[in-house]
Amino acid sequence: MRSSLTLVGTLWAFLSLVTAVASSTSYFLPYWLFGSQLGKPVSFSTFRRCNYPVRGEGHSLIMVEECGRYASFSAIPSLAWQMCTVVTGAGCALLLLVALAAVLGCCMEELISRMTGRCMGAAQFVGGLLISSGCALYPLGWNSPEIMQTCGNVSNQFRLGTCRLGWAYYCAGGGAAAAMLICTWLSCFAGRNARPVMLAESIMRNTNSYSMELDHCLKP
Repeated sequence: MRSSLTLVGTLWAFLSLVTAVASSTSYFLPYWLFGSQLGKPVSFSTFRRCNYPVRGEGHSLIMVEECGRYASFSAIPSLAWQMCTVVTGAGCALLLLVALAAVLGCCMEELISRMTGRCMGAAQFVGGLLISSGCALYPLGWNSPEIMQTCGNVSNQFRLGTCRLGWAYYCAGGGAAAAMLICTWLSCFAGRNARPVMLAESIMRNTNSYSMELDHCLKP
């Protein structure tokens, strides 16, 4: 089956899928920030956390060693992280939609034209920009009480204290940068130029199909 993408377009589709999966996977994994609390390792993303304290017998704190998301959107530790969750999620969804369309273009003729590819590249740039904005907002939440307890009570905005950034944060940012810089540029050369003969054949097929349906409707 003939592809609607050029050779460069095939590379674009592959990189689009890789960057979208990398950013989206990192978004859902709670490994953006690493610290410790009560002698146990603790990690965060924007809306998930691994290991958290609960009240035990005698009102003492014990650590529950499991990962999960916050019970509600309002339970996310800071407004900055709430905004980061929404913005990054929207960017990941946009990158995934473009990647899906690009992969379909590898096996469907006339799906992606030169102009369509450029529009999809613009959408990738917006998606990468949203994820990058989320990564920039993330350090604004390091002054929340929950994060300070994990980072030695010395963390503040853009200052980690005893914590450190995790690999998922870098992976999300790297995927966004690749989508904005590499994929957006490759998309300009991804689609094939529509050939006049193919356009004429497509118009004739649509016209004949419409005429047959009209004749069928007009028959008594």
